[in-house]
Amino acid sequence: MGIDYEFLNSFCKDILAKGDSIRWVGLVNKNGVILTQKVRDGVKLLLTEEENEEYAASAIARQKTRGKFEPKIGKMEYAFGRYDKLLRATLPINENYYTLITFDVEEKNFDSIIMDKIVPLIDQNKTRFVTMNDSI
Repeated sequence: MGIDYEFLNSFCKDILAKGDSIRWVGLVNKNGVILTQKVRDGVKLLLTEEENEEYAASAIARQKTRGKFEPKIGKMEYAFGRYDKLLRATLPINENYYTLITFDVEEKNFDSIIMDKIVPLIDQNKTRFVTMNDSI
């Protein structure tokens, strides 16, 4: 089965709806290619499309580096970065797909949004990602 873009778009919208402070959501494959993305209404993105693609590729490269330590420190729930203008999180869905999220810099409860709202949504939909064959 190929990539179900209708499902991916819907999944991005569902994540975007989990918090008013979520600016942007992207679903990325293991090669760092953005498969789909959604932006909150009224948000002006800080990066160009090309810069966003470069960010996605580097985020996945960093994630792969972290993986070598999993046997000793455990499986990563999410990686997080705080910047002057936004907050960023990388959440693995499985070994082939990742969710990238940015939040408004003022958001203080990002951990509860991620762990209580987004991770359960990912867990509910993991089987949909397993059946997709990503050849990109």
